[in-house]
Amino acid sequence: MDASPPLPRIRLLATGGTIAGAHKDGGGYESAAISTETLLEAVPGLAAVAAIEVEQVAHIGSQDMDQKVWLKLAATAQQALDDPAIAGVVITHGTDTMEETAYFLNLVLKTDLPVVLVGAMRPATAISPDGPMNLYNAICVATHRESATRGVLVVSNDEIHFAREIAKSNTTQVGTFKSPNRGLAGFVNRGRLHFFGPTVLKHTSASEFAPCELTELPRVDIIYAYAGMPRDLIDASVQAGARGIVIAGVGAGNMNKSVQAVCSDAVKAGVAVVRSSRTGGGIVARNIEIDDDRAGFVVAEELNPAKARVLLMLGLSRGLNTAALQALFTIY
Repeated sequence: MDASPPLPRIRLLATGGTIAGAHKDGGGYESAAISTETLLEAVPGLAAVAAIEVEQVAHIGSQDMDQKVWLKLAATAQQALDDPAIAGVVITHGTDTMEETAYFLNLVLKTDLPVVLVGAMRPATAISPDGPMNLYNAICVATHRESATRGVLVVSNDEIHFAREIAKSNTTQVGTFKSPNRGLAGFVNRGRLHFFGPTVLKHTSASEFAPCELTELPRVDIIYAYAGMPRDLIDASVQAGARGIVIAGVGAGNMNKSVQAVCSDAVKAGVAVVRSSRTGGGIVARNIEIDDDRAGFVVAEELNPAKARVLLMLGLSRGLNTAALQALFTIY
């Protein structure tokens, strides 16, 4: 009788997060308190799905995720993906900044192999934790041939999201993640996949930013617009050395006239300004209520402020001008 085929090898890169969290005395919980090996032991059936190799990249809650860890994670993931024996990469990550990390990796990893981020809204020691099923589904997605060439994916609550589309929408509910503009990549139920279609935008193997060779990223600030917003917030960002500013604008990326003027001055001083929206969905288009051509602004199209910041950092790292930066927001 022929031996069973070898299981696919998955490299699991752990960064911490609520999925590895444990309750603390007196209430609350501590992120990254439980080892990845312990997490895997709590998921029945994984041994029949994949041969999993664990590498701990960080021990943090994702509110502490920063550019240094991003670059380390990208380098570690790329090394794994370049190993011909590896079938895919799974990354455990806190949910707070997962959408940003996923989008960053979507732009800087040179691969067609599956890369899947996974986390949890309830810590591992909670009643009915969501981490074990999320982790099981994520590993199943990473081993499946249909997951290839779709860019970085995020698995949560039986849903598969594209890195470019996903956004956290609720502080505590397990169904926190939404893809408000272009919708889900698919569903996964107890390891069974149902993909809807590929993304039409550039990512991973087609990205000009992959593989990542950067050792640092330029400073880009996000400034939240509101009624009566003063111009000195922009001045402070410029004086602090920001090379780019993303305005989380009201409505379709709008800001008051005083802020428009100081942002235009910032552009003249060499600081890139991108208009995004605080609304959580929709498109910010050029030259609708604001004369972007005259002011020298870039519009974020569909990208929310957090993801607009990621793309702007990468664009500025290449020294791109305003027109070239604008082009990025139409193809990524």
